[in-house]
Formats: sequence, structure tokens, C-alpha cells
Amino acid sequence: MKRPLHKIGYFIIFLIMSISVTSCKMGRFVYYNFANITDHKIFPSRTAHADSAKFVYPLSANPKFPKKLTANNVDVSFEKFLTDYKTVAFMIIKNDSIHYENYFNGYSQESVVASFSMAKSVTSILIGCALDDGLIKSIDEPIITYIPEMKHKDVGQVTIRELLNMRSGIKFNESYVNPFGDAATYYYGRNLRRAIYKRELEQKPDTEFNYISGDTQILGLVLDRVLQPKGKTITSYLEEKLWKPMGMEYDATWSLDRKKDGLEKTFCCLNARARDFSKIGRLYLNKGNWNGKQLVSKAWVEESTRPDTGPTAEKGYKYQWWLGDNGVFSAQGILGQFIYVNPNKNLIIVRLGETDAGVNWEGLFDSLSANY
Repeated sequence: MKRPLHKIGYFIIFLIMSISVTSCKMGRFVYYNFANITDHKIFPSRTAHADSAKFVYPLSANPKFPKKLTANNVDVSFEKFLTDYKTVAFMIIKNDSIHYENYFNGYSQESVVASFSMAKSVTSILIGCALDDGLIKSIDEPIITYIPEMKHKDVGQVTIRELLNMRSGIKFNESYVNPFGDAATYYYGRNLRRAIYKRELEQKPDTEFNYISGDTQILGLVLDRVLQPKGKTITSYLEEKLWKPMGMEYDATWSLDRKKDGLEKTFCCLNARARDFSKIGRLYLNKGNWNGKQLVSKAWVEESTRPDTGPTAEKGYKYQWWLGDNGVFSAQGILGQFIYVNPNKNLIIVRLGETDAGVNWEGLFDSLSANY
């Protein structure tokens, strides 16, 4: 049976209108397909400038690193393992000295790599700085205090603490392969503020841990709101509080949803080099102190990296940091990006890659740490 031509026409018009509404997001998704470590090239961004005074790690006089690893019951060289498993940068820093630094697949010390969710941990640092500066009064404040547009359906009563701990109860589809999902909207879309205002509760806040990028992006909007009256952006605040004081070796960029009046994608998309990412780990290794200057309060760092102990607490996650055993903590990204910190060993490991390649990188880092 044939469909009447006028109904086909209406259907085509409806389809075209539906596609046009989401054309920006859909177009980006179809063209780029999936997140890539070179995505800093496809989004507008703001720049956090490095200071003229650089902090440069010395090379260890007696570097220690594994010469071989066992993969699939076969001994292979350390470099071959890293290459085969899609690594582009790998650093081991012990006692403030570089024991190992290498780059692969055409990458070098100067190569920019997207952070992906390691940016969540940096966002947490900036929340701590905003508390120190009195821009945020308390992390137990509801977000409606800063985002009145979220007063609907009780979502505005979610607290900053609940967002930090991924216990907001907010409905969010974290899938990156669904072009109609929330993660794709946040990553490829061009109006993060509007997407945030539409958020609704799925369950009562502080009921259970649920890792969603939407929580971190709301934290980003809170930062945006407290910084705007000061004439600052999230990126300029990053530059002021961290990038320049820490003597980063290179400029960084933070990707935006759009060029005009854009909002930083705080759930992802801080673009920098391996050496500078490692300094984020060094800052927290030293309890927020950078060469004698307290950049973020010691109490904030200690609270961020101390597991909660409540009966429903997620002991492996706190304030946008992943927590391991024996005081270990890390910032992590979806494609196998890591800033791994082992305070007991005074050790930092940075791994950046094109994918995680199915490797248990945390287990590898723990194993490497045991030899120091």
C-alpha cells in the first residue's frame, strides 16, 4: 500500500525540521564520530597563558624504570608495550626528578593532548580556590544560589558537595556513542547553559554514586557565575590561580561550547602537554603548596583525597578525583589519560593515549610504584 504523497511531504518536512534543530550537534557527531585526543582542534577555546618563569623538572641522575613488561605471557620492552597499547606520552617522576619520559606515534614534549575527564579534577581544584577566595561560601549550598534557572522540580536544591561527589541524583545519559544522548549534547552541542537548565532529578540526591559528566558541567556553571562579576572566565581563573603560579612550560586551552559568550567544557577538554599535566599531580602531592606558596588550601586537598566512610559512600571517588589504595589518587580521562599520584612513594605517573587499549593502567601504575 502506497503512502499518500502529501503525507510523505509532511513527513520529509518534519524530518528536515528535526534535523535542523540539532544540526550543529548532529553534524559534529556524524563528522567526527567519536572523541579524539586531537579534538582541541575542532572546538573554540580560551587560552590560559604560561608565565615567563618556568618550572622544569631535573632529570634523575639515576633513572629507574622497567626495561621489560609481560604482556599476554610474552616479555616485551617497555617502549614496545607503551607503543602497542596506544600510548602517546608517558612520564615517571620520583622525588621531583624525571625518571622516564617518552613520546610515541609522532607525539613529542610539545604535543597538545586533550585531557577529557582529567579536567574534572582541575575543576575541583578551582572550586577549592573559589572557596578560599570567598566566591563560594560553602559546598553545602544548593546550586539554585548561583543558578536560579534551576529552581524547577527540586533540582535546584542539589548541593555543590553532591555534584562534587557525583551523588546529585540528576538524570543524565553518559553514553558517548548515542548522538541523542546527554554526553553527546554536552560534547558537541553549542549551548551548554540551555542544556544544563533542562536537567531534572532521577532520584533523591545523595542516595547513591552515579558518575555523570553533567554534574561537573554544573560545577563549571557555578564557577562561571561567581567569576563573571569579577570580569573573569574559568580559563582566566585557571591562569591566575594555577597556570602562571605553577610555572607551566606551555600555554593551555580550554574548549568552549561556542565562540561567542562560550562556556568552558569543565567536564572535559582542558588541552595541555604531559609535563604540565604532571604538575597538577605535583600540586596535590604537596597538599596544594607550590614551592612555598599555598595555591589551594591544604584542608581542601586533604578532604578531596580522603575516602568517605559512610555506609553508602563511594570509597573510590571524592570531589572529582579517583581514589586508590594506600593514599593513591588520580585524575582520569576516557581514552586512558591519567595523572597518578602515590604520596607514599613521592611518585607521579602521567599516561596519555589514543585509547586505553583495554589495559588496567591503574594496576600497572601500582606495580611500577612498588619498585620505587
